[in-house]
Formats: sequence, C-alpha cells, structure tokens
Amino acid sequence: MKQKKTWQGHSATRRNSALFLFVFLGMLTAFGPFVTDMYLPSLPAMTQYFGTTASWVQLGLTFSMLGLAAGQILFGPLSDKYGRRLPLLISMGLFLAATLGCIFSPNIVCFVALRFVQGIAAAGGIVISRSIATDKFKGKNLAKALAIVGAINGIAPVAAPVLGGFLVGAAGWRGIFAVLFVIGLLLCAACIHFNESLSHAKRSKEKLLKTFRLFKPLFSNRKFIFYTLQMACAQGILFGYIAASPFIIQQHYGFSPLAFSFFFAANAVAIGVGAGFSVKFKRQENCVTCSCAGMLLFGILLALGLLANVSVWLFEGLLFALLFTMGLSFTASTTLAMDSARQQAGSASALLGASGFLAGSLVSPLVGLGNILLSTGITFILCAVLSALCAFWAQRSDTRPSTCLKQSI
Repeated sequence: MKQKKTWQGHSATRRNSALFLFVFLGMLTAFGPFVTDMYLPSLPAMTQYFGTTASWVQLGLTFSMLGLAAGQILFGPLSDKYGRRLPLLISMGLFLAATLGCIFSPNIVCFVALRFVQGIAAAGGIVISRSIATDKFKGKNLAKALAIVGAINGIAPVAAPVLGGFLVGAAGWRGIFAVLFVIGLLLCAACIHFNESLSHAKRSKEKLLKTFRLFKPLFSNRKFIFYTLQMACAQGILFGYIAASPFIIQQHYGFSPLAFSFFFAANAVAIGVGAGFSVKFKRQENCVTCSCAGMLLFGILLALGLLANVSVWLFEGLLFALLFTMGLSFTASTTLAMDSARQQAGSASALLGASGFLAGSLVSPLVGLGNILLSTGITFILCAVLSALCAFWAQRSDTRPSTCLKQSI
C-alpha cells in the first residue's frame, strides 16, 4: 500500500528524530535573542553610516523587542489553528524579507520599521518552539526539552553581543545582518524537514478572528498566569543585567570591550548550567522555590556589593550565582506554566514569551536612572521579590497533582 502524503509533501508516517527536534527547538529559541542583541556592538558604526543620533539607532532594538512581543501574540493562536509548520514557514519567509530590507535600508526610519517586522517574524520561532515541545513530550521528557529551550533562551541574549562584537570588526554591521539571513535560510530548511506535531484533531476549530479568543481561558488559569509572571520577573533580572553590565564592567571597573566579552561568556555559562540543572529536581515546584530564594539572596548581596564598591571578582562571583539561580526558573517555570495549559499550548506559549520581552522593555531603562550601581541593585531586588511572590501565589493556586520527575536532586 502506498503511503499517503500530507500537504507538506511528507510521509504521513514519518517522524522526526529526537535529536533533530532538540536541535531544531534550540535554534528556534535562540533566534529571537540573536535578532535583538547580535547587532548591539555595531550601533556606533550604524549611527555614523545613517548620519543620525544614537537614540534613533537604539530604536531599532526597542522596536525589535516590541515586535518579538507582538509576534508571539499573533503566531501563538495561529499555530493552534493551522498547526506548527505552516506558521513557522510564513515567519521564516517574512524574516528573510525583512533582513534583506535591513541590509539595504536607505535611511534610519526604514531600518527601524523593518526591525519591527524582523522581530514579529522571529517571534514565530520562539513561541512555536515551546508549543512543539509541549506537543511532542510529557512529564520528564517535556522538562528535558524545555531545559534545552530554557538554557538557550538564557544563553542567547548574552552570547549574541559577543558574537556580534567579533563580526562587526570583520564584516561591519551589514555582515551581522548577512549572518542573520544565513541563519534564517538554515531554519527555513529545517522547517521544511520538520514533520507537523499538532494533528488536525487537536487544532482549534474556531474561525480565524475567533482564534484569538483562545487567550481568554488562560487569564482564568491562575496557575498559568502566576508562573508566567514569575518567569517575566526573572527575565527582568536578565534584561537588567544586559542593559547595565557594559557600563559597570567597562566604565566602573575599567575593563576593555574584549575583556567584557569574556565576562559575558562566563555569565552565559551560569545561565545555561542553571537551566540544565533544574531537571535534577524531583519536583519542579521545588526548583522554582529554590530559584526565587537564590535570586532574592544574591540580588540583595549584589546590591550591597555594588554600593560597597567591592572588587570586580567578588562582583562577578555574586553575579554568576544570581544568574545561575535565575537560570533554574527558565526551565521549571516554563514547564509548570505550559503543563497547566496544554489545551491552548500555542496561545500559552505566546503569552509566556511576550511577557518576558515586555518585562525586558520595562526594566532595561530603569537600570540607567541616576547612579547605575544603585539603580541596578534596586532593580535586581525588586524583580526577585516580585518573582518570589508570583511563585508563592502560583503554588497556592495549584489544585492539580504536582509535576514530578523521576530523578531526585
């Protein structure tokens, strides 16, 4: 008997390997942060090229983050209605077009507008990657898949500027966007190879405009909402760190941009290790509790250290510990939030991802108010306190059996 072919041209019985899925999900997850952060070292060169001010060029970062938030709200429900593969292909095609437009932008206004489109397109990969993980895995395996997603989601925002710093010296700002275009091409090829993970039976039957009503039940899901807010507050620490660390390391402590890149790389390892270590916990709720307690403890110590003008090595040690404990949340909170909203996985993933970028857009300017050492410390403590409160409320609202893993810490 001949195998039936789906509209994608794939065998209806063919499945992607676990290795392919893990690599594919990792690439999709890293995509958004690379779009926002990779070109940061080229901002001065772009200011000169476009003959404009630094604030105009920085709007490219702001609008890409807004696009990443808005795009997840758009692609999440669409993926619940049309499956994961078609929205992914559309988002990748849109990204390639927007990236080419950025490379050949005639003026800064056009560039900023295209950055918004680029962010929307990249958001498709981020939101759908979590939905695919929820489609394909459960329990322990879901936690492992989201550990990979969480680790990359933590590493990518801090690793991207380091890679961009090397590229801008060799190829200029256009070279960075050319690399992003190549990454987009690779992801397009992977999307073509990807076999749909959401069956027609499980897709939303609502009409297109009514698809966005899938968000409504999520707002009455207290467990999902509080874990999403907890995750957003934890990411507030990440974006606050990204915004403040160049000034603290280079201006306050007097290190060169190259040395700063090594600090960035070390801290990326801390986040990744924390995200990966979370699967060692028997209960993911315990992991969130430990993460929040650690963020609060090291946030306070780091704030005191900045005020006391401690050595750079003590500062870096405390920062490493803070980012490690924050990394624990990237996996555990995502697992608990997504597991509580399986029926609306695409929409849930959209809200989860958008909340993080919105938190980043709010927190990033705060660390630059007044004395950056004082404002950074206060921001870390505030985010940690809010994160702990949201975790407490999430666990109080949980009436379902705990999400358990067979491994123990």
